[in-house]
Formats: sequence, C-alpha cells, structure tokens
Amino acid sequence: MREFYVYGFKSRDEFTHKSARSYDDERRRVESWLGDYMRFRQMADGKRVSISIDSRISRHDPLYQAWKAKSFTDGDITLHFLIFDFLHDSDTQLSLNEIMDEIDRRLSCFDAPKTFDASTVRKKLKEYVSQGLLRAEAHGKTILYRRSDTANFPCTDALDFFSEAAPCGVIGSFLLDKAGAHEGHFAFKHHYITGTLDSEILCGLFEAMRGRRFVQIETVNRRRGRTAVQRVVPLRLFISVQNGRQYLMAYVPRNRRIDPVRLDNILSVKAGEMCENYERYRQKLDQMQKHIWGVSTEGGADQLEHVQFTVRYGSDEEHIHRRLEREKRCGKIERVDAHTSRFSADVYDSGELIPWIRTFICRIVEIHFSNRELEVQFKKDMDAMYRLYGLSGGDEG
Repeated sequence: MREFYVYGFKSRDEFTHKSARSYDDERRRVESWLGDYMRFRQMADGKRVSISIDSRISRHDPLYQAWKAKSFTDGDITLHFLIFDFLHDSDTQLSLNEIMDEIDRRLSCFDAPKTFDASTVRKKLKEYVSQGLLRAEAHGKTILYRRSDTANFPCTDALDFFSEAAPCGVIGSFLLDKAGAHEGHFAFKHHYITGTLDSEILCGLFEAMRGRRFVQIETVNRRRGRTAVQRVVPLRLFISVQNGRQYLMAYVPRNRRIDPVRLDNILSVKAGEMCENYERYRQKLDQMQKHIWGVSTEGGADQLEHVQFTVRYGSDEEHIHRRLEREKRCGKIERVDAHTSRFSADVYDSGELIPWIRTFICRIVEIHFSNRELEVQFKKDMDAMYRLYGLSGGDEG
C-alpha cells in the first residue's frame, strides 16, 4: 500500500519488490480495496495508475480497507461460525469438551466431515478471549466459555469524528462498521489520511508509552535504502497540522537526547523493559516544547536561536495581528502600535520558521536571526525573488 499510494504508483519495471509477477498481484490487491478511487492514464512509457480521493464525496478514509482485509482458512471459518452458534447468547456456558462434542455432532452429518483436535479448538477459544469476543471463567478445574456482553456503542458522531481525526482512527472505523448506515455530519477540508498506514506502528508505540517501556525500533532511510535498529524511549507523538505528518519524540540513550523520528520511516516496534526514568524524560520534553517550533531539537538548550521580525499592516488589516496571536506557537507577540506588531521566539532550530515567515512577505519591515548564516540566506532568497519579478529591492530587513 505504501509503494502504491504514498510514494506514487510505479510501473511494472519500476516495481522491484519480489518477482515481476508481484506488480500485478499487488496492484489487484490494492484495486480490490480502492477500486472506486483508482484512475488510469496512458503515458508514453505505459499505463500509469493513480488514486483520486475527493473528501467532499468520501467522508471516511478509504485506506482503512487495508487493515480490514484478512485471509481465513476453511478451518478458521468453520470454527468461527460453529463456536458462536453454540454460544448464541451470553447466558450459555460450555467447557472445551462440550464444545468438542457439539462440533463432532454438527459435522457428523457430512460424508467426509472436517475434524479438529482439542488443541486447535483451545487455541481458537484463547484467541477469541484475548480479543474480548468470549469470556473464560474457571469453575473448579474446568474452564467455561461464554459470549461477552454486547458493549454500548458511543454515538456515531463521536465515532465519525474520531475515525477521521484521531491517531489510530481505524479503531473508530471498525466500530462504525457495527453501527450500521447513518447520516454523517462531518466533512474535512484538509483530510490527512496517509497516517492510516502507520496505525499498527502507532498502536505499538502507544502501548509502550502506557507501560512506560523502552522499545526497539527498526527504521529505514529511503534515499539510501538502508535500515537501522535502535533502542529508544517513546515519549509523545507530534502531528503536523500543515501536512498531517506524524513524528515520534523519543529519548535516545545512545546520545542522551530527545530526537524526532518520522513515523512512516519506522518499519517495526518491539516493546522492551520498563524505563525507571520515564516521567523524568517526559518532564524534560515538556520543558523543551517551550522552544520547539516544529519537531527539531538540534543545538540543545545551550544553543537556542533567536528569531524576531516586525510586520506593518493597514487599518483594515487587523486580522494580521490576530493571525500572529493564533499561529505564534512558542513565540511571543508584541503590539508596537496600532499598525505594527513584533514576533519573537527562542527556538532550537530557527530554520523551521522560514516557511511560515515567508507568508508575511510584503508586510515585514524588519527581521533578525541570531543564526547569521540563516539570515544571510533568507535575504539572498528575497533579493532573488525581487530580481525574478524585475524589482530593485524590498523593505524587508
């Protein structure tokens, strides 16, 4: 799904995973999930496939289908329907031997009945208990199994919102499948759905955070095609409101730093032992957040970079000051006069502010960076822009 959706559809020649036949196999698999959203276009080098999703029409994330697809053996299907037929209500309780007898009785009417041993059935019952579908209760030396009570579902509005806006929203989507058809009340202008593919990784990290544990993560450098394994303490998840990208903020014992890791670069998560200093690391991150603009923690607390710029706006542009107040994050806003406001911040990496600062071009009357190299580059970029438009220069700086 990553190769076909997140990183762009590849032609058969570009798809290098496994054998050449894998391209068609994987394309058909994705098409079975996303057929209504797939588009085809004939190019000079062959047919190109893409996915087009209009959030005005598709209120729910179609990528959730990837997590809901599952293969079953004949034995899985047979046991599933037999067991839940025996335990048709929450008052019926049966032991393993009684369930085995019922299975033999039901299947004996066939000419060549399928057979199951007690070990296979016991494993299936244990799986359903772990998933919360069945309950196991000890009566003396005998374990009795019965169906779990039906849970009360939260209102569908809550599930509609959670499934599309929250990390691991696929959980809400699974619940919505049981709620039946209903009218939704939410539409999302900026619907970042690619994080769906990291749900399993995210769930493992959340479980480790809850248990205050170390984790071993395997990460990939996609440019170099290399993987690495490192031991970290997962502390918090940061999600960009600009592009939906997800980052894990983790303490790395190897360099004694708190660093970000892009979630879509994590291939696997394996929980480890308890971390005795977990709360101390969380508190350290809380303090660091006062100086984190995006996710970068480069430089450290002893090398904070100062950024300051002043904007001037007209009497009918009071929204500029309100926007500064709304978007300042860890910065401070000072009202200089009725038409002038000043932003300032001390951050770990002032380069992260550049894209945001650029949105105020033509209103900036003064700007300073303690990182002189960054300031010089910013002003060179401004000069290059003025030359591109045939202008002699600007008022910035």
